[in-house]
Amino acid sequence: MSNLKHLRVRLEDEQKLLRKELQELESSSEPLEVRREGSPFGKREEEATENMELEKRLALEKRLGGNLAEIEHALRKFDDGSYGKCDSCGQQIPPERLDALPQASLCMTCKARNEKGKVSAG
Repeated sequence: MSNLKHLRVRLEDEQKLLRKELQELESSSEPLEVRREGSPFGKREEEATENMELEKRLALEKRLGGNLAEIEHALRKFDDGSYGKCDSCGQQIPPERLDALPQASLCMTCKARNEKGKVSAG
């Protein structure tokens, strides 16, 4: 039981960290008008750089947001008593998997099946 408590604390700590990172990322992005003032580069190069920075920031936000959603899902499962059970088949997720990835919501069999389905569909 103490191991579950430890996993919940890990999830809550990670949740706080991800929320902080997302907040910092959102507050660090300046409006385009502010960045363009006094730039020594030509307009095309400047826009290309801004587009690349925006794409990288959006990709990072998406990844962080996805990680946060997984963690919040795991915390909801703690609250409703279903933590540690596979979302797909309902079987217990091995403790080793939860130790390695506390936000895991699928057993390895279902995870592999899910990944295989993504590969063949894509």
